[in-house]
Amino acid sequence: MTGGKPTPLLAIRVCDPRDRDAVAALWTACGLVVPWNDPLADIALALSKPNATILLGTLDGLILSSVMVGHDGHRGWIYYLAVDPAFQGHGHGRRMVEAAEAWLIEAGMPKLQLLVRDGNQGALAFYERLGYAKSPATMMQKWLTKPSR
Repeated sequence: MTGGKPTPLLAIRVCDPRDRDAVAALWTACGLVVPWNDPLADIALALSKPNATILLGTLDGLILSSVMVGHDGHRGWIYYLAVDPAFQGHGHGRRMVEAAEAWLIEAGMPKLQLLVRDGNQGALAFYERLGYAKSPATMMQKWLTKPSR
């Protein structure tokens, strides 16, 4: 609720390639863009695969939130959960996570995983409120292509 009024419910839709600049701007405004990940390339890749998509939360046609969701055939993953800073704190992030979970359930995935950057206590607290727990695993990585930035 905002000022005693219920918060309008976001409309959820699949990202269209024409949304790419707006989505990249949203991710940048939310501090999700890092030098080694090109957001436009990440958007194009997600939209080109049958096992991934980007869901957008809109209000009156304005993109307020996003979540990239996909699966590897065994478990689901979410990335780039973003809510426009001017609209945070109204349940839009929760709504996007629920939409991503529903997409993964529809795809037959029994488990969802996500990554949170070290030190992002706000994100950890948010996900814990939604029922997520820290995993007893260590994430490792190896670049197979040179980062674009």
